[in-house]
Amino acid sequence: MNQKRVCHLRVPVTLTEKQEIQENAKTAGLSMARYMRMVSLGYTVPSVIDNRQIEQLLKINGDMGRVGGLLKMWLTNDVRLKIASKSDIEDTLHAIRSTQNAMLTAILELKK
Repeated sequence: MNQKRVCHLRVPVTLTEKQEIQENAKTAGLSMARYMRMVSLGYTVPSVIDNRQIEQLLKINGDMGRVGGLLKMWLTNDVRLKIASKSDIEDTLHAIRSTQNAMLTAILELKK
């Protein structure tokens, strides 16, 4: 159904409305024409931001796994790992907390 689009619609808008439509189209990763066509025909407009946030959450989740694995290694009785000091372990726990906070922030952003 790739018909050539030959009809143009004229829709008067204010300068503010035009800027908002441009921003929404950019956020969705679409041209203004495609964005307006999708919205006016009732299609769900995909959001590029949602995909970026999901990628960010996946990265944070991977970081959490690596930090947790490092902490687990330090807590074993392996003689090779006895070089980890109390401050190293405290720094690792702080990194875990920071990563958890970053993940919570990203999740809350997805809810908006």
